[in-house]
Amino acid sequence: MKKIKKSIVYGCITAITLAMSSHAIADIFKGETAGAGDPVHAMFVAFTTQARKADIEIQVNAGQTLTKSMLKGAKGEIDFFSSVPSLVGLMAGQKRMYENVEGAGELAKNLRSILGFKAGAYHPVTLSDSGIESWEDIKGKTVFTGPPAGSASATSEALIKIITGYEAGSDYEAVRLSWGEGYAALADGKIDMMVRPAEVGSANIERYGLSGEFRILSIPDSVVESEDMQKLFGRPGRGMLQFDGSLYKGQLNQSQITALGFTQFIGTQAGVSDDVVYAATKSFWENLDEVHATAFFLKAVTPETAFTSVNVPLHPGAARYYEEAGIEIPEAIRPK
Repeated sequence: MKKIKKSIVYGCITAITLAMSSHAIADIFKGETAGAGDPVHAMFVAFTTQARKADIEIQVNAGQTLTKSMLKGAKGEIDFFSSVPSLVGLMAGQKRMYENVEGAGELAKNLRSILGFKAGAYHPVTLSDSGIESWEDIKGKTVFTGPPAGSASATSEALIKIITGYEAGSDYEAVRLSWGEGYAALADGKIDMMVRPAEVGSANIERYGLSGEFRILSIPDSVVESEDMQKLFGRPGRGMLQFDGSLYKGQLNQSQITALGFTQFIGTQAGVSDDVVYAATKSFWENLDEVHATAFFLKAVTPETAFTSVNVPLHPGAARYYEEAGIEIPEAIRPK
């Protein structure tokens, strides 16, 4: 009888342990974002850190391509992701990188948003000995425009064409590498210029001024009001942004720099529980002071900017928090 009782007790303990383990595993959510040093990475990590305080554990897989992460979110393969507003229309219309994705338009209907934010600006960076002092000097040069599978490379090349009329591949060589390889290629002199979306005040950009001098090209005033540039500024997740060139040590263009600004958003998918998204959203906003302390550019994240360029319906869980907090939700993204 004692042996039987012991077996029953051990069996119960084992069952409870397995149940607890299964519950713990079920409560770990999958999230994807860009690599460290990218503003979207800093924001996503800040979000997941605050979510953890509400017992929402999001396992972050960094260094991912945002175009692919959003697709995985739409398919329900991951739960949270970083993305760019301009990609939403491409997926919905099954265009460009989503052209060969079966059912991309239907998948896009599964996308939900939590919050948007001003992420930074496209930095056209060249070292002092590159021979590039103006946009026209790019002719015949090698320019890193972004990763092969992302949307940034197409945006960078469109920016160059609007300003100079130059075509990638004929007037200059467009080099497409990973973000990390792009930074290294410029530092090693393997390319002449790098166009890099980064937060204003980025340490990764300023590092070129620690051992020498570099230049950030500004969009000329004569081009700002052109029809094509205004169209680029008006695309989802885009806009004009200006900052003081003296912000960066060793940066040769000390005047006001006009740049192409970009916004991003933290997204989820329709299958994630309302309660989970509500708890994560609430914890993020209630610990905003800690978020602001994470990075300089995150100080601009406020309830008033929560829906910046967001063009995906809010997740009902996020909407519940905003309604409780008295934050007005734009009708266009209110959950149906």
